[in-house]
Amino acid sequence: MVRLIACIGLGAFLSAVVRPTYGDITVFSNARSVGIYFLCMVTMGYAENAREKILTEIFNGYDGKIPPNYDNDTPVKSSVQIYIIGIDSINEATMDFSMSFFVRQRWVDNRLNYTPTLNMSRLELDTKRMSNVWVPDLYFVNEKKADVHHVTVPNKLMHIYPDGLVVYSMRVTAVFSCTMDLQKYPLDDQKCYVVLESYGYSTETLVMRWHPNPVEKADNLQLPQFELQNITDYICDVTYAGVTYTCLKLELFLHRNLGYYIIQVYIPSFLIVILSWVSFWLNVDSTPARISLGLLTVLTMTTQSQGAKASLPRVSYIKAIDIWMSTCLLFVFAALIEFAYVNVLARVDQRKVNSVTSKLNEAKEDEEEKTQNQQSWCFTKLEDKERARMLDKISRAIFPAVFLVFNIIYWLVYVFWEPSPAA
Repeated sequence: MVRLIACIGLGAFLSAVVRPTYGDITVFSNARSVGIYFLCMVTMGYAENAREKILTEIFNGYDGKIPPNYDNDTPVKSSVQIYIIGIDSINEATMDFSMSFFVRQRWVDNRLNYTPTLNMSRLELDTKRMSNVWVPDLYFVNEKKADVHHVTVPNKLMHIYPDGLVVYSMRVTAVFSCTMDLQKYPLDDQKCYVVLESYGYSTETLVMRWHPNPVEKADNLQLPQFELQNITDYICDVTYAGVTYTCLKLELFLHRNLGYYIIQVYIPSFLIVILSWVSFWLNVDSTPARISLGLLTVLTMTTQSQGAKASLPRVSYIKAIDIWMSTCLLFVFAALIEFAYVNVLARVDQRKVNSVTSKLNEAKEDEEEKTQNQQSWCFTKLEDKERARMLDKISRAIFPAVFLVFNIIYWLVYVFWEPSPAA
């Protein structure tokens, strides 16, 4: 289409510039333009025929099952580049992550050399012809599940350049395993890897190395709970049964965003603990109110603790979220125990009242002795009530102070502490 437009423009230009010395100028110019147009059309047809001829020549006798440098015993050098479209999900329960990306490979196959014609810079192969070309047997070591996209056609690309350079690209969505250390969860950072190896060719046949620009990312790449801070590339050639295979590795450093957990976990549990302290300001005789408040906070804290840990694997070590939830549950349970002790003091008081009253009725002592006993009972009652109230007053100060100290230690430890890799 570009050549067609160029030819029409050239014809129009020549018809406007070139002027004959006799005859009808308009007819002559139009005839010249039509001639140039048909000449361009013939040239375009020749170019298409030339492409088809080149494809026929380079695939004549070509065997895609044999590596390019198989005869001269030199390894094929393949350059690998990854373009990350998006990281869809990171799952702590199954310890894996899903990623969509383009895998781009470049290598030289001298059997595909050709002489270009006209303005031909490369050959763009159809997906049906790609199966005839040898490609490196790259696979992902830590891949759990992977798919090459086929909507609406197989998402593959292959260009062949005159010097035999082959550029091969395909779009893949894969789930990769990622061993996570959750000791600091949810204040943790994770390192996940993408490992690429040759499945069947040793380094004597195929050597894969990273492209000078090994990784590219989409401009709108965002993760819901993590921030992709750094990507590091490695060469990790490995040896199996005495045979060395080429290996490449990407390290993705992921920093977990804490905002979601602050809003959904830490603030609600913090408020539940403070709510349990309200019972310290209620009257010691308000048994229904205090026991309802204590049981409500304990049950709510237990439910929230289970919900926060439901999406986590059952690991044998203690996580930061476990310590937080367990401590909050301990505080609300301690507030309930404090009420139980205060209630015991109140019931002991009541038993003393009943005992004194019973003795007074049975002995039928005189009015003066009865008055003295009642005064003694009132003194005892006031003494026990003061003990219960004093315990509530002490709890009003002790519980917040201890919880504050716990928060200082908790946040200092888990913000600055880095667990050892062997842990």
